Amino acid sequence: MRSVSLVFLLALLVASGWGASQPPAGGVKKILGILPSCGRSHYIIGAGLMGALIDAGHNVTIVSPYAMKGAPADRHRDILLPELSEAHGVEGPDLFQYKSAPNLFVLYLVYSEIGPGVSEIILNHPKMVELMSSGERFDAVIVESFASEVLYGLAEHFGGELMVFSPFGASMWTNELVGTPYPYSYIPHTFLSYTNEMSFWQRFVNALVAHADKLYYRMVYLPQQEALYRRHFPNAKRTFTETLQSVRLAFVNQHFSLSYPHPYAPNHIEIGGIQIEEAKPLPNELEEYIQSAKHGVIYFSMGSMLKGRNFPESKRDAFVNAFRQLPERVIWKYENESLPNRPANVLIRSWMPQNDILAHPKVKLFITHGGLLGSTEALHHGKPMVGVPIYGDQELNLARAERAGYGLKLDYESLSEETILAAIRKVLSDESYTRAAKTISTRYRDQPLGPAKTAVYWVEYVLRHRGAPHLQSPSTKLSFIEYNLLDVYALMALIVLSSLVGFVLVVKAIVRRIFPGAAKSKGRGASKQKKRN
Repeated sequence: MRSVSLVFLLALLVASGWGASQPPAGGVKKILGILPSCGRSHYIIGAGLMGALIDAGHNVTIVSPYAMKGAPADRHRDILLPELSEAHGVEGPDLFQYKSAPNLFVLYLVYSEIGPGVSEIILNHPKMVELMSSGERFDAVIVESFASEVLYGLAEHFGGELMVFSPFGASMWTNELVGTPYPYSYIPHTFLSYTNEMSFWQRFVNALVAHADKLYYRMVYLPQQEALYRRHFPNAKRTFTETLQSVRLAFVNQHFSLSYPHPYAPNHIEIGGIQIEEAKPLPNELEEYIQSAKHGVIYFSMGSMLKGRNFPESKRDAFVNAFRQLPERVIWKYENESLPNRPANVLIRSWMPQNDILAHPKVKLFITHGGLLGSTEALHHGKPMVGVPIYGDQELNLARAERAGYGLKLDYESLSEETILAAIRKVLSDESYTRAAKTISTRYRDQPLGPAKTAVYWVEYVLRHRGAPHLQSPSTKLSFIEYNLLDVYALMALIVLSSLVGFVLVVKAIVRRIFPGAAKSKGRGASKQKKRN
């Protein structure tokens, strides 16, 4: 009889949801994720966000170049556009060529070619045309915010709330959408290598670059996006400007423990590290290689877009010769089957389970290009780093590493066997670098929900509250003049100037009344002087 009672109690607990997965707050929602993936790392952030929503029980459709691995088929659908990933394979372009180009030139390429080109591929693709013609509706449409504003029109088309995510931290692209302030006095531009404590000239350059970027963005780039919007969404009820103002949430790949304190609008949410999963056991070969390393292991990867195989021969040889002199073993993500003159202590593979490797206690150092994903994963696991920035936000990320004391930055142009060895030995021999990395790891992990649950909560919150318009800042509807109070300051200046002029006139009038003879004698003196002349 007792066992029957226990079984009955257990059945009640399961039926009530205790011990079973709970339905999503507010019910199951249909969500469309648009992951254009200008880079594999961008896709990984979006996939982390989509995966969190799938795990929370929502039905998610993902438009991207890659299939979502491991997601249950009953709650997830892929609309694959492989054309978007053609440049991301092993044979992809050599991005080291952009090292000598100014970051603003790279930004110009994003504005003028990469972003619009990717958007055109998506909107013209037969699979996307079919979806848009299906009459299907979604509760939310989530789009990557990276030179992709025309794609925001998909939210109205599918009847969903518009949300965006940024593969970077806070930047002009997301700040402008939700009204987050961006004080140039202590927040460096995404593509500059400054920290949050700048000298006068750094603040001058930071403000100059930021204003120039914003001017180009508003005067040239957005009108181009608006033309695309009108062409692809001719029946839209919202104007392009109204669409930009309809963004309900903006997620950023950032966390204050990893970067700098930043003022945020309430619907601007940090989800930095959302791609990080619990470390899984390594393949046997890798586990053996790491465990048998008497002096520990160094992990080396230049990310998914930059490829080790594309290093110029002199740079590649500098790393090879430096690694040869180390007692540690090196695991190098290298996209060729062979590495010329490969030292005995170097293992190469075209793909690596990066997060799982960085989690291993015997991995002592991460050599990186300074990408935000790899940097976040390394800090999550408390690993110091040596970085070689090439383009984009990599300079900024590695300037932050040096400032916080968990890494060193190497200049690509002056890379040599000597500079590489010196940096590696300094970080490995000075325990302060590892201590700083572990301190930041502790701070980062100290979160009430973590990035995945935080993202799910806010998506569900906005949908529960029908777009949550109370979160939106009115600053998104203000012009540059209104937002910066230039009209107010102009009126203030006019009032002050008028008051001063009025004061001078009153004083003159008083002087004339009190000293009428002085004014007349002054006038006669002037007449006499004219006669003499």
